[in-house]
Amino acid sequence: MTQVRVVATDCDGTLLRTDGTVSAYTRAVLARCDREGLDVVLVTARPPRWMDELADLGVSGLALCGNGAFTYDMATREIVGHRLMGRALVSDLLDELKRELPGVQLATESLRGFAREPDFERATGRADGQWLVGTVEEIASEPAGKILVRHSEWSTEEIFRQVSRVVRGRAEVSHSGAIQLGEVSAVGVTKALALSTWCAEQHPPVLPEEVWAFGDMPNDLPMLEWVGRAHAVANAHTDVLELADVVVASNDQDGVARTLEELLAARA
Repeated sequence: MTQVRVVATDCDGTLLRTDGTVSAYTRAVLARCDREGLDVVLVTARPPRWMDELADLGVSGLALCGNGAFTYDMATREIVGHRLMGRALVSDLLDELKRELPGVQLATESLRGFAREPDFERATGRADGQWLVGTVEEIASEPAGKILVRHSEWSTEEIFRQVSRVVRGRAEVSHSGAIQLGEVSAVGVTKALALSTWCAEQHPPVLPEEVWAFGDMPNDLPMLEWVGRAHAVANAHTDVLELADVVVASNDQDGVARTLEELLAARA
């Protein structure tokens, strides 16, 4: 069996339990990975500002955030790389989404943080990192890593379809399982691009067959397709379950950590 050098895992719905917590068992396994030289990379739709609360996981390297739009250093708590949509594209997409999809509410994630229209409802109720509540024109003043699209009457899948129709290939459209939320990133920017780029920068470069990945939602599919061994947690979206090489226990049953413990035992 090819030696596994890197484990890439999604956070919410995969590594984290449904209530957003991480068990003591998972923390212990992640700490053991760190001690034994098995790199664990967090690859998540979360914005960088939501990563500090995971700083005590025992994962001390980089996190690939915003579906690959931001590279975040977990140790220094700084954004050290980014793949953004330019202001002109952000402005065009926001204008067209607003005009062609009546009832949508729009927001962006940028290097400055979170900006939203007044009627964009944050499901979490969080206000951290918010630098602007304003008009579409004001929100479009910054390059963005992600555009977020909500519609109170459409399912997540319907939002994905409608946004894809408007975007017409000028950007990457995905969803990470958040209720009634679509996500738009720069064209080609996915978890797979961020992970493969990071792997190529290592010395020696990490090959796809040397990477295991874990995920639960459609935004994980590009990453799962790229790696040598793709794992879906049992609670994953149907598309992820169908693609995965292996289905492990659910996030609430510490499926990622249990699989990593078996991997560490095999390495020993």
